[in-house]
Amino acid sequence: MSDPDFYRAFEDRHRGSRALIKSRVKVYLPFLYPLKDLYPDSSILDLGCGRGEWLELLREEGFTAHGVDQDAGMLSACTALGLSVEQGDALAALQKLPRASQIVVSGFHIAEHVPFPMLQEMVQEALRVLKPAGLLILETPNAENLVVGSSSFYLDPTHQRPLPPLLLSFLTEYTGFLRNKIVRLQESPELAAGKTPVSLLQVLAGVSPDYAVVAQKEAAAKKLKSFDALFDRQYGLTLEDLAMRYEASLRAETIRELKPKRRKPTAKAASDAQDAPGK
Repeated sequence: MSDPDFYRAFEDRHRGSRALIKSRVKVYLPFLYPLKDLYPDSSILDLGCGRGEWLELLREEGFTAHGVDQDAGMLSACTALGLSVEQGDALAALQKLPRASQIVVSGFHIAEHVPFPMLQEMVQEALRVLKPAGLLILETPNAENLVVGSSSFYLDPTHQRPLPPLLLSFLTEYTGFLRNKIVRLQESPELAAGKTPVSLLQVLAGVSPDYAVVAQKEAAAKKLKSFDALFDRQYGLTLEDLAMRYEASLRAETIRELKPKRRKPTAKAASDAQDAPGK
């Protein structure tokens, strides 16, 4: 952008505070801990690192991480924290890395900013630079959430187009990753618990507003075993989940309305019953 400070100000207003984003990305740490055991001294590359929340968390967790971003205004937050970053193009940063040199390539809310052919190249290059069992993490807005897909996605003037989860997961599969997992994120904990009826508004806006595809490179079975439980789990809320719960609540309400209501007998009716023959 021509104004170097605009996007930083926009992110601060609409993305959320650094503290909030840093707390959210902790959800990925369980995927990384087995890699730390496999490759104690290996590196992580974060594409579109922005204000550096993820890089800061990785440093605190003992990982060696480097970030790249084109926006100088965003990178100013990283340099103020002494994080390892560079200003540049994400694809170019991947292309200059040696084969099998990284344990993780991550990109938080970058996939929706680039043309799809470039995204394909980025995924291909990520597969090349990852070590066996290494992970690609791509987080993006979730168009399954109808409010996100039809409205809030377009609030960001640099967004290209929404990426449905099945498209992004297929891209990693087609490129050659061994397996992937759609991790739906940021849904309401109360709604996810499923203890209350679902309203129409929740069907429209309650689906997990973000998701990530976590894709893993092929490796020996013994290296992959410690990740199995993470890839077997189900994460977040889908549109189908909430629509089915909404329909169930409508059916239950209809049944309650159609069910005959038992009336309490009046005093006269009770007296007539007592006086009836045979009583």
